[in-house]
Amino acid sequence: MNRNWFLITGLIMLGILLLVTFVGPHFPYVKEGIEEGRIRFLDGGKNLLKAPFTPEQQPPFGSDHEGRDLLSVLIVGAKDTLKIIIGIVVLRYLIAIPLGLLATRKNNPISWIVTTWNNVFSSIPIIFSALLLLAIPALVMNDNRLWWSVLLLALIEVGKVSHIIREETQRIVRKPYIEAGITVGISPLRLALGNILPNTYPAIMVNFFIDIGRTCLLIAQLGIFGVFLSQVFVQTNYGVGEMINTSLNWPTLLGQAKKDMLSSIWIPFWTCIAISFTMFTFTILGEGLRRYFDRKTA
Repeated sequence: MNRNWFLITGLIMLGILLLVTFVGPHFPYVKEGIEEGRIRFLDGGKNLLKAPFTPEQQPPFGSDHEGRDLLSVLIVGAKDTLKIIIGIVVLRYLIAIPLGLLATRKNNPISWIVTTWNNVFSSIPIIFSALLLLAIPALVMNDNRLWWSVLLLALIEVGKVSHIIREETQRIVRKPYIEAGITVGISPLRLALGNILPNTYPAIMVNFFIDIGRTCLLIAQLGIFGVFLSQVFVQTNYGVGEMINTSLNWPTLLGQAKKDMLSSIWIPFWTCIAISFTMFTFTILGEGLRRYFDRKTA
């Protein structure tokens, strides 16, 4: 019997990610490494070093611009990063699943909304939609920016997910057992909960995990553009200020990616490795689930 190596690999990678996320921050090395220290004095105070420190000066990954150990920052920031990513996808599916089921019948208002929603946001790259929405002036200075950002990023692809669920549902309702249920007078709600939704479950699960990987890539792109989901305005001089991130999530380390590529390449490099590992974890897991469900229904 052929093993599902995609599913096995995805589960192993997920286990590693969860171990780092929930156990890693409790290690003494990580707790000490997260403390800031922009300046270090050497040779009894005769010489000094300014952060960021190279991997040679602070092994194994070097430090960030605040002088914090980069490995510790990545470990501590994993929880915030996953909370944001999974929060976006969970909210998206909580909205999309009912819409997709209600849009099964053609020529009804919900079907028109799903089709329009999908067409509008599918016509332009998702990163451009995200940049435009997150740059709304009322949102930039909002105290609840994080929650509004999660909601807006979730809504962008609600139409696409609803469209996928609608297509899958329309395929299922043409099955003989569904038509038989309608014939004998089973209520639409009972059919939806007892027969249609359980059969759309495999497609929803596969797309859910793949969407987590895609959302991970999206927030990384936002970080490169210097757009953060949680930020505050800090005055740096008279009449001058800048937006400062208030979280340790991974995309914040990419905020100076252009500059760091020339001066501190280890910061974006190891951050991209962490983001790529997370993205591939959920993408491989999604593909593994697809193969598992395909074999189960074969």
